[in-house]
Amino acid sequence: MSAPTRAADPAASATPSGLRRVVAASMAGTVVEWYEFFLYATAASLVFGTYFFPQTGSSLDGIIAAFVTYAVGFIARPLGGVVFGQIGDRFGRKPTLQATIIIVGVATFLMGCLPGFVEIGYWAPALLVALRFLQGFAVGGEWGGAVLLVAEQSPNRSRAFWSSWPQAAVPVGNLLATLVLLITSWVLSSEDFLGWGWRIAFWLSAVIVLVGFYIRRHVEEAPIFLEAKAQVEAEKAVSYGVVEVLRRYPVGVLQAMGVRFAENIVYYIVVSFSIVYLKTVHEYDTSQLLLALLIAHVVHFLVIPQVGRLADRFGRRPVALTGAILSATWAFFAFPLFDTLNPVLIVLAVTVGLTFHAFLYAPQPAIMAELFPTRMRYSGVSLGAQVTAIAAGSLAPILATQWLRDFGSWTPVSIYIAIACLITGTTIVLMRETKGASLHAIDDADAARTAELLREKERA
Repeated sequence: MSAPTRAADPAASATPSGLRRVVAASMAGTVVEWYEFFLYATAASLVFGTYFFPQTGSSLDGIIAAFVTYAVGFIARPLGGVVFGQIGDRFGRKPTLQATIIIVGVATFLMGCLPGFVEIGYWAPALLVALRFLQGFAVGGEWGGAVLLVAEQSPNRSRAFWSSWPQAAVPVGNLLATLVLLITSWVLSSEDFLGWGWRIAFWLSAVIVLVGFYIRRHVEEAPIFLEAKAQVEAEKAVSYGVVEVLRRYPVGVLQAMGVRFAENIVYYIVVSFSIVYLKTVHEYDTSQLLLALLIAHVVHFLVIPQVGRLADRFGRRPVALTGAILSATWAFFAFPLFDTLNPVLIVLAVTVGLTFHAFLYAPQPAIMAELFPTRMRYSGVSLGAQVTAIAAGSLAPILATQWLRDFGSWTPVSIYIAIACLITGTTIVLMRETKGASLHAIDDADAARTAELLREKERA
């Protein structure tokens, strides 16, 4: 295999040219997409169970049904990861990210226009599911492209820090969704909020999408991706995409899934099931719930980049393993704090949960980017992250709510989180440390391995 013309390694400069602009563009789009995705999560906890589904006499039944439609978005995410991962590895991160932001924006806006079960019966949840699937499909292609856009242009010694900023955009998106719902719940009566006020947050997505799309238009592809693209085009023996990454790097995909598993579960228990628990068990005030989440999201945003710094200084494995250990303990003290109904302690419990989560979340882009060569990195990262979301994030609030209904206790949820953290912790222990790794060196190793396989094939 011939070596492509190579740009300077990002490690050679303290701050690669335009990196801050790339970070801003990546974050802008990520804020938009996750504002819309998490808006659904909050609305599912507060509104959708009663608005889009028939009433059975138990408030938990409607919430479970709403979370099932919420899970549809997670089921669609691996498909989006596969499709957009293939496109992103072939044509580039930039056009892929422009497409995903438009698709998720249209789906979210239309959700705000849907009539409820009283007006059109079962067509209401059917249309909601269709739009949720479309939303999840687009988000499935968003995360991998957003983090790689930054990771592939970051210095080797500070990749975890820079690539943690798109992660920090996720709580910003969630914060905005929570803030809009909080304001409308304050301004409107409970009847008006449940009747039509919740739609405002969905309609506002149109404005946010236009801003995010505009910013994303001005981002440039990473030089290392352009090199890999040229190599794939020049040498037909070199391939890319999902099939190739599963054939060549199956262990990397499994490791990415293991790293993602507990993080995804912990997050959705903290931000979604906590609302359900306080609302259904204690009939806690909606505005107070949203305010607690608002404060926690601010802290989450501030903590994530600092944890990224720690991952660059001490390594990916010790930081992520710390997150797994701490997260395993969270539910055992958080739910007793919820039961006090003390607003300060409730805010503390949610904030600590998201702080623990940050130790799992911040190093993820660097860990996953360093598992795969450039020519198939988008596919590998998206596949590992989004397939896991089905077994983790999509099921977590459904299982937790069902256990609350069946057992009337938070204990099964706590055990569930602890087991998930054990799985992720074991994965982290078994991985090799990649702190400071060169993406060019990873590509060189992949090229050497491919050349050797070709020689063996010719000899055979």
